[in-house]
Amino acid sequence: MADSYFNANENEDLSEDSQLAQLVGFVIGKELFGVSILMVQEIIRSAPITAVPNSPDFIEGIINLRGSIVPVIDLRKRLGLYGDDKITDEDIWILILNIDGRTTGFIVDSVTQVLKIDENTLEPPPDIVVARLESQYIRGVCKLDEDLLILLDFTCILMVDEFKKLKEVVAA
Repeated sequence: MADSYFNANENEDLSEDSQLAQLVGFVIGKELFGVSILMVQEIIRSAPITAVPNSPDFIEGIINLRGSIVPVIDLRKRLGLYGDDKITDEDIWILILNIDGRTTGFIVDSVTQVLKIDENTLEPPPDIVVARLESQYIRGVCKLDEDLLILLDFTCILMVDEFKKLKEVVAA
């Protein structure tokens, strides 16, 4: 059974100030990323992942999450952030997100904390970054102390044909 570290439904009493965006911060390699807290269903550790034959290389497999079959994507592979860091099964963090009504898990290196950022400090990504089609899932960038935080748009992480493959993986 997976250990749950965060459940968005338990934190509904968080401030709803319209100027602040609440994000769940996570790390891949040495980079800090964020996702809207409203998309996060939960964060789990130590879930056994079942590999699915003939699936795209960034699909790690599927997990059984309280009776629901959830596809799991290795976000490091999907974003092309290959590094020297070796992640063991004990180090796995899986963000369970609701993306347009689809529950999908994303493997990340670690989860930091809930972050509150002023939406006015969010800047669009530099043109050179979004010139590549694969970079369309970057919603913006903001300074966070000495680091930069990259806000991802998970609705764009998978293309339409990849969603079809994902449905096939879950149906298999």
